[in-house]
Amino acid sequence: MTKPLIEISGLYKVFGEKPHKVMPRVKQGESKDKVLAETGHTVGLKEINLSIKQGEIFVIMGLSGSGKSTLIRHFNRLIDPTEGQILVEGTDIMKLDQKELEEFRRHKMSMVFQRFGLLPHRTVVDNVAYGLEVQGIEKTQRLAKAYEWLETVGLKGYEKQYPSQLSGGQQQRVGLARALCTDAEILLMDEAFSALDPLIRSEMQDQLIELQEKLHKTIVFITHDLDEALRLGDRIAILKDGELVQQGTPDEILLHPADDYVEAFVKDVNRARALTVETVMNPQAYRISANTIQEAISQMKGIKQDYAYHVTEEGYQGVLTKEGLNDAAKATTEEAISEEIYEEVPSVSPDAAIEEVLVDTMSYDYSLPVVDEDGNLQGELERSAVAEIFSEPSDEEPADSPKLDKVS
Repeated sequence: MTKPLIEISGLYKVFGEKPHKVMPRVKQGESKDKVLAETGHTVGLKEINLSIKQGEIFVIMGLSGSGKSTLIRHFNRLIDPTEGQILVEGTDIMKLDQKELEEFRRHKMSMVFQRFGLLPHRTVVDNVAYGLEVQGIEKTQRLAKAYEWLETVGLKGYEKQYPSQLSGGQQQRVGLARALCTDAEILLMDEAFSALDPLIRSEMQDQLIELQEKLHKTIVFITHDLDEALRLGDRIAILKDGELVQQGTPDEILLHPADDYVEAFVKDVNRARALTVETVMNPQAYRISANTIQEAISQMKGIKQDYAYHVTEEGYQGVLTKEGLNDAAKATTEEAISEEIYEEVPSVSPDAAIEEVLVDTMSYDYSLPVVDEDGNLQGELERSAVAEIFSEPSDEEPADSPKLDKVS
């Protein structure tokens, strides 16, 4: 099993004059409000344990005050923990001296800020090249690289402009290009798109997904927006009052909320839009591998249902039924299975959103074959499985419903 790129264990952060004196109360389970009222100390994070894999987008989300921004600032030690361990590629970053920490920040991690963080007196290209300048890269080389990244993020022709001459979306593209320009393996993105208008925000999300498919960076992304988390995250961690209440894939969070708090987040989500076929399909499907009608009839006898998927060495071919095969055997002397024998049943991609295939799922008597781009049968999409994602896990309304942005 591949070792995680980032490992955080037993992480606590208490803000105040004497945090270590307060730690016993925090570990005994006293509430954040009680600790604040009786000691004047604020519990920022409490016993955080998580691991982040190389090349994934790991989203940390929660309400304001949940500790998500405090947590991300521990990754590059902008904030030091009160207690706990932070490993990056096996290196304990708490043991780095000042010089080592500066090198770590310059080469290992880049950060994209909510409010862009651009230098107003520098041109766009000089802003993008800034990280390389700090690294000591020669001017011609760093500018050439900055021009490449500006083209990558769709800002070719804006190199000599100043930040004030750009729209918010363009400024954030500059911020993203600057972070990518350093070739840092890890990107930290703290509410990076939340200051943008909805349409521009959606475009930036699309661009990040597109870039990630090419670059395979490890991205830690902070957001309060559930839609954004579900769209971007390979895995999601949800914080509440400094504590980690659940982490998992988007479909695990949606289909199996850990408690009422998480359930309140996902309660109004359009699951048909957020979930893909792959997350709800049945991987097992009855298959027939015969080349002739008679062989197919023989194989069909061993199948409980009255239809199966015809799969040959060339991949998925179509849906065969007992009735169709028997009719074909009576009507023709041909032995080979021809296209006319197959039922008219559409195949669906495992990557398709349930919303895209909903009508087909409900329109046919057979489970839809799930076929990947190479023509391989991956499973079947049953009508009952699709119907199940719309069922409510509980009829009770959680008492404390957090107000987050939802998928509409």
